[in-house]
Amino acid sequence: MADNTLDEEIQEPQEEAVAEEQATAEPEVAEAGGSEMEAPEAEAEEAAAGPRLVLKRSGQETDIAFPFSAPATIGRFDPSVGPIDVDLGSIEEGSYVSRKHARIVSEDGVYKISDLGSSNGTYILRDDFEKIDEAELNDGDEISFGNARFVFHT
Repeated sequence: MADNTLDEEIQEPQEEAVAEEQATAEPEVAEAGGSEMEAPEAEAEEAAAGPRLVLKRSGQETDIAFPFSAPATIGRFDPSVGPIDVDLGSIEEGSYVSRKHARIVSEDGVYKISDLGSSNGTYILRDDFEKIDEAELNDGDEISFGNARFVFHT
């Protein structure tokens, strides 16, 4: 019996180490590798860090956030196109996002978004979703890149 207890004690730190590695690999997911108690702290740190896009599914914001610094190009990484600032290829909705889909800039503290000629369009929810070429962004605006929905936070 004593050997089984020792084995269990040895396995627990290994599982924690794996969880810590996963949290480092995907920092945009607040709950990855951490307990639910850590998620609000991570969100508070992100809020202080600057703008971010929070993935929205089934009408609710998720714990998946994509922090960025403006100017930022949003899309899916492709070696033939080069690096981008916000890579949405890791989410299932990413298949609706162009390689270089949109760009967010900040001019005099005002955020603006521009579609970069994407295949599925860039939309902002006002009274209804409006397809845009360029528009001003406000904290809490819902944005759609094709079928991928996000809430913009500053």
